[in-house]
Amino acid sequence: MRIERFRWWHIAEVLGIEEDLFGAEKWSPAMFWNELAQRERNFYIVALDEGLLGYAGLAVNDGEAWVQNIAVRRTAQRRGVGREMLETLLGEAERRAIKQTLLEVAVDNAPAQQLYAMYGFEPVGIRRGYYQPSNTDALVMMRDV
Repeated sequence: MRIERFRWWHIAEVLGIEEDLFGAEKWSPAMFWNELAQRERNFYIVALDEGLLGYAGLAVNDGEAWVQNIAVRRTAQRRGVGREMLETLLGEAERRAIKQTLLEVAVDNAPAQQLYAMYGFEPVGIRRGYYQPSNTDALVMMRDV
């Protein structure tokens, strides 16, 4: 497996993962184009082997970073892909001298919460009805360096 910068030509494959994992809450192509266009502020990556295994993103603003997405194709889950991408994002935050990294995760996504906790993220709040249209709450987690 290798980690590379997310480029525009990866969008088509990423959209398939988005549809499968997030359904009605998936990001649109325009949302990905917008994120990729902000190269100074955003850092997006893909995990590849024979094909695209997953993608992840980090947004940096005013001295803090937010993990935007970490999504792994179902057939590649439980193989360390998400962990490797998270480590890459945290390395980028460190390279940019970011002291605080935050993220939102669905309150019912225990495996992701456990992964984040392994890297020092702790719950700091709840965003009620954050994920739409399912109205699912998001747990806000934070990691200080």
